[in-house]
Amino acid sequence: MLNLKKKKIIKKRYPKISVIVPVYNQQRFIGRCIRSLVHQTISQSNYEIIIVNDGSTDLTKFAINLFDDPFDSFIRIINNKKNIGLPASLNKAIKISRSNFIIRVDSDDFVNSNFLNFLYNYIEMNSCDAVACDYLLIDDKENEICRRNSKKFPIACGILFRKNDLLSIGLYDEAFLCNEEIDLRIRFEKKYKIEHLPLPLYRYRRHDKNITNNEKLMSLHKKNLNKKYSKKD
Repeated sequence: MLNLKKKKIIKKRYPKISVIVPVYNQQRFIGRCIRSLVHQTISQSNYEIIIVNDGSTDLTKFAINLFDDPFDSFIRIINNKKNIGLPASLNKAIKISRSNFIIRVDSDDFVNSNFLNFLYNYIEMNSCDAVACDYLLIDDKENEICRRNSKKFPIACGILFRKNDLLSIGLYDEAFLCNEEIDLRIRFEKKYKIEHLPLPLYRYRRHDKNITNNEKLMSLHKKNLNKKYSKKD
């Protein structure tokens, strides 16, 4: 009797946007983040989600795998064998992305259902280099603390970039394990402009495990940032 095996047919996608989600030990919040990205008003055929699990030691990998579909490449999962750091994980995802636009969403945050739709239409209709939306600062129970203007209080996420522009500046500097977004922004804005969309489409979660709470690490990389640019400027 013939043993006929069904061949896996993976849907090929040619997305317009690649959403990069770096994650390390965020079993509590990663599911909320992914659900918000899956339920967008823009068609799923127009974007992909690339999740980089940077050697998590908790149940993050299990939580991510709940969204994995072996027959569809809508959500792509990269599991680093060891922790290589945030900027290196971001660069890894950007390099394998299949779209012309890149946007980062951190694993402990989530977004409005119009997040991708509004940012993509803005950058296309205005032919600009990049665009950042405003955000709501929330606590670990998703209670709103305040609304923030991303122009006055910039963050690493919620910015839609053109991939070629990021490649042209050399992507993230992997030496910065924090403040990597400040370094990227300094280099990016020397050549390009980030426009402002005054809509609070991003939800920035404040909790006790935020990397910004690590004063020693933040201080170290702030010194390194100052050292890097004081030489040039």
